[in-house]
Amino acid sequence: MTGTIALVLAATGCGGGTGGGSATSKVTSITALDYYTDESEHSQWGEILTSCGKSAGVRVEQTSVPGASLIPKVLQQASSRTLPDLLMLDNPDLQQIAQSGALTPLGQYGIDSSGFAKGILSAGTYDGKVYGLAPYVSTIALFYNKDMLAKAGVSVPRTWDELKTAAARLTRPGRYGMAVDANATFEGTWQFLPFLWSNGGDEKRLDTPQAARALQLWVDLVKSGSMSKSVLNWTQADVHDQFVAGRTAMMINGPWRIPALNKDKNLHWGVAPIPVPRTGQTPVTPLGGEVWTVPQNASKARQQKAAQVLACLNNSSTMLTLAKQHFTVPSRTTVAAQYAEQVPSMAAFAKSVEAARARTSELGVKWPKAATGIYTAIQSALTGEQTPQEALRHAQQIATSN
Repeated sequence: MTGTIALVLAATGCGGGTGGGSATSKVTSITALDYYTDESEHSQWGEILTSCGKSAGVRVEQTSVPGASLIPKVLQQASSRTLPDLLMLDNPDLQQIAQSGALTPLGQYGIDSSGFAKGILSAGTYDGKVYGLAPYVSTIALFYNKDMLAKAGVSVPRTWDELKTAAARLTRPGRYGMAVDANATFEGTWQFLPFLWSNGGDEKRLDTPQAARALQLWVDLVKSGSMSKSVLNWTQADVHDQFVAGRTAMMINGPWRIPALNKDKNLHWGVAPIPVPRTGQTPVTPLGGEVWTVPQNASKARQQKAAQVLACLNNSSTMLTLAKQHFTVPSRTTVAAQYAEQVPSMAAFAKSVEAARARTSELGVKWPKAATGIYTAIQSALTGEQTPQEALRHAQQIATSN
């Protein structure tokens, strides 16, 4: 956000969305903004917002915009003092918006944030205060074709060495052993983070031996022929399609793929934590998911009602309902454990979330530059233009550039 907008927000306390009103006025409706434009997802969230609105005694008027349009719209609304009463943000975006002064700390409403996994709470925290809470989160894991592994006599890999061996044995004409999304976007960075973090690499300093070894693993998989060079252009949806078509035996992907996988009755698949450098380690994966926030508003009464709805979205019962609808992991640890028992295909994700990290936890608003450096390095190393060490030195320059 620009300094001008930040000053406007600070000076005015922001606007009241539609018809702010005084702190004592009767609030009958509040506005909510999100990016759930998919018809079924929009409808599911609409029902939840309506239900939580009823519990707070208000009607929730939901607006959904495409993901790429959300932040520009929020910045425009902040400038014109027309922010919604309840705002959903992709968790890496919270830092930027909280820094501007557009959001209110949730502690002032007495919202219960106990029982959330540490990484999840971190995703909604800026400058030591919680500004957003996520009813659920997602992360990534290793999907594998059970039939292919059984036929090749391959066990589910748990370590990097086992992964390389398994991928090689599973590779044959028309099929690769392994697939990832290594494209030149934040999605490519997201898929690489478990390998970087689990080996002790860190976005604060990208040109380290730990980071280079993680990138070397991906380079080795491509060089050996166990992974297609086309991963440089694949999205996570493309990786999924390769897996379903039988053109890869294993893939890194998220739980949002499970509904589609379940529809293919001839596909026998399993899911396990992402392999780690050494036996006994726990993978450190990135947290995906959205946080709900209460923007600054001229009407304290509207803020209070929005906070009540936000608290409802984040209670244990709502979390469980949402997680089952969207194949995600409830953010409260005890609810996640209960959910993993009820939905076994989500157990690996629930386990991984315990040690998962928010992408902005180390760098805050500087994260996007580091993410750009990482996916640039992946592209350079996998094409053979640079060694992992050279590529990561360049990535560090990108991350620290002005």
